[in-house]
Amino acid sequence: MARMDCIRKPALSKALKSVGFYASLQRRWILVVILVLEVLIPGNDAVVGNHADIDTYIVVMEDLPIVGYKGGIPGLRGTAKYFTNNWKKHHRRDHVKDLVRKYQSHLIQKHHTLLEDLFEEHSFTKLYSFTHILNGAAVRLTSHQAAVLTKHPSVVRVEKSYTVKKATIHTPDYLGLPQGIWSELGGVAGAGENVIIGIVDTGIDPKHPSFSTSGQKPYGPLKKYQGVCEVAKEFPAGSCNGKVIGAQHFAAAASQDGVFNASLHFASPLDGDGHGSHVASIAAGNWGVPVIVNNVTYGKISGMAPRARIAIYKALYPLIGGFIPDVIKACDKAVEDGVDILSLSLGPNSPPGGSTSTFLNILDVALLNAVKANILVVQAAGNGGPFAKTVTSFSPWVLSVAAGVDDRTFPNSITLGDKKVLKGTGLAPATKGPGFYRLVLAADATQGQGSPLFSPSDCQEPSLFNRAVVSGSLLICTYGFSYIFGGSTLQQLVKTIEAVGAAGVVLIVDSDGPGSKFDPVPLRVPAIGLLNLADSTALLSYYQTNTKKDQTGKVVSFGASAKLGNGQIIGYTGVAQKVAIFSSRGPDVKDFDFNEADVLKPNVLAPGFLIWGAWTPIGIDQPAYQGQQFAMISGTSMATPHVAGLSALLKEKYPTWSPAALSSAIITTADVQDKQGRSLLSEQLSGGSTPFLQDATPFDMGGGALNINAARNPGLIFEAGYLDYVRFLCSGNISNPKEVFAATKTPCPPAPGMPSDLNTPSITFATLVEAKTVSRTVTNLMVTGETYTITWTNPADVVITVTPSQFTIGIGRQNKQTINILLRVTLASQMASFGQIRFKGSLGHALHIPVSVGVKEI
Repeated sequence: MARMDCIRKPALSKALKSVGFYASLQRRWILVVILVLEVLIPGNDAVVGNHADIDTYIVVMEDLPIVGYKGGIPGLRGTAKYFTNNWKKHHRRDHVKDLVRKYQSHLIQKHHTLLEDLFEEHSFTKLYSFTHILNGAAVRLTSHQAAVLTKHPSVVRVEKSYTVKKATIHTPDYLGLPQGIWSELGGVAGAGENVIIGIVDTGIDPKHPSFSTSGQKPYGPLKKYQGVCEVAKEFPAGSCNGKVIGAQHFAAAASQDGVFNASLHFASPLDGDGHGSHVASIAAGNWGVPVIVNNVTYGKISGMAPRARIAIYKALYPLIGGFIPDVIKACDKAVEDGVDILSLSLGPNSPPGGSTSTFLNILDVALLNAVKANILVVQAAGNGGPFAKTVTSFSPWVLSVAAGVDDRTFPNSITLGDKKVLKGTGLAPATKGPGFYRLVLAADATQGQGSPLFSPSDCQEPSLFNRAVVSGSLLICTYGFSYIFGGSTLQQLVKTIEAVGAAGVVLIVDSDGPGSKFDPVPLRVPAIGLLNLADSTALLSYYQTNTKKDQTGKVVSFGASAKLGNGQIIGYTGVAQKVAIFSSRGPDVKDFDFNEADVLKPNVLAPGFLIWGAWTPIGIDQPAYQGQQFAMISGTSMATPHVAGLSALLKEKYPTWSPAALSSAIITTADVQDKQGRSLLSEQLSGGSTPFLQDATPFDMGGGALNINAARNPGLIFEAGYLDYVRFLCSGNISNPKEVFAATKTPCPPAPGMPSDLNTPSITFATLVEAKTVSRTVTNLMVTGETYTITWTNPADVVITVTPSQFTIGIGRQNKQTINILLRVTLASQMASFGQIRFKGSLGHALHIPVSVGVKEI
């Protein structure tokens, strides 16, 4: 306040007229306002002065960098015109160097002044000043300081530093494979050796580099595999090369139904869709395959088990899906042929109605027999999320996979002519050069109505546009529900932009709904999506303010301009997985009436959001990738082959382990917290373009996010076999003994118990009445004995007691320990609640099982 008193003195009236003084005063007044606001904001006292959270931040300032500055500041001439194709000639001129140097010094001084005015001298460290292609600085700051800078009017953007690289199947590194289990198995040259993954899907493109054997250690024959390689005109001899160890197609049911078209679907293992090639490449595709789309390289991809063999069983077809007979025959043949892992990125649309129980539907019974043959079955949980009871993988003998969102971001930005920067997304190049381009709204440049199938603002019909208006401009189009539910596509949008000669496109939304369903795909023209209504409205407001129209609404002059940033650089934040919004959720259901089951589904979470993988140029499933060899798509279909491939690594390490043992190792060692000890999160509907996040539950993610490096050394295993699953089918009110016998040809035991008695690595009650004791038996498959201590977390309104709470177990399968778990209701409730039982070994082994309780009754 002393400074404010000083400026009232008459002796300083002359000085007040100084522009420099006004500027200095303005800076200090802004500082006072910001600091006062910071003090008044509740909750900030905890972070003020805390230097433990220092990070590097990039602070972007409002003035243009050297390559974009066209003049306007007194005493500083423009520099942008010298950064053209003639720059090599111009930059040698001394007067040009002097202009650049002066403006550069001006920018650097402003960086210094801002930081020194806001913060104490030794409270920050400036690493760099950026002046040519970016006006800003890299500064070491606390989060509090960064928040102060964010509020400053001369600061455009403050962003925490993160590593960046071109987009790729990032999951091998994200999951820690190269330094983890791959290193134990001989690196990429041995990871998955001699393990066969059977993939029931849409076939494979045998010419794709993800499945080539060129330059690799030769694949020898495997006596255990008895499959064949079909030969057809489009799938010639040699398509199976050892890496692809066998390939067959199954279409009898589709043909009989009259929907099979040989010219579209191919009566061979050839993939005419793309989905099957994508799945196969994630599970066991070659390591280090460059992803090239539209002549841009987006890094390299690798399968989870790059040395594993791939056996193809084509039973799904473009536009028609798969008929269950064809699918079951494919599974049947895979078991006959001797695969080790069966990967099914498929499932029914709803609980099957052909039996009294979901567990006894024909596919699940077939899969039970596959498990009986010692084959681990990995199946997609479904894409019906985030709604409850949407899982379409039902049975406890199947490892059901939820889809996670990993740590990649797809940022892009648009800088408006008034220097305002809006953040968006889009895998697209920047506009050419440092200059700004005229903005033209589609509605202001169209002539006529066009096809009734499209809105002119969708920008799907080039003939509607006045080329003289839009050529060389940034066209503003609307990403509406026609892109999601209608016929509008980003591929056709690109064709429109190219046909009318536009410099690029800005996609806006008229509500937050469409933005929540936008997936970035590689585009060959400059583009950005502003996917929330607030940013779209801000852009339109700027546009309308600077666009003059006559009384009829016709544009007289376009005054709005902008330029687009480079969206082809992907960010990697290092955060833990989140459950994807589309991933199906539990609780599991036991019948067609959606009654809840005492079975936990899904079982585990794996990356399934925007995953790069192999594609086929003839594929029609994804319009954005037609004609391409690679695609980046989402679904539990993508999460499933991650788990199938990682399971193959475990199978290689432990070839005698049963399917239940492999599943147990994966489920009990999965992550339920991030590296900072915070709960994993689940995406939920928010009504906006950004999903709402809440703590994930076992109904979202099962045991958690798969941690293969922990699964390779789990300590204890929860074993179960075929007869255990039959007992489960006979238990409680799941089904009647006659139906079980008809399906399994195994009689029910006299006292089958309850479904929750099945020795799974989880405990689930749809309804818990008063109290119930269940038992779980653990087996030590490690090479040493160990002492374990058990702790637990109670579900709401339930108290758990575990006996014994400590035990010592010896070496080998014969060494087992039975644990009794008493669950007692303390308060009646209709709400599901969740707990956890943890096992901590004296040699460092740590595992956990989730506890889920639905209705509680006293």
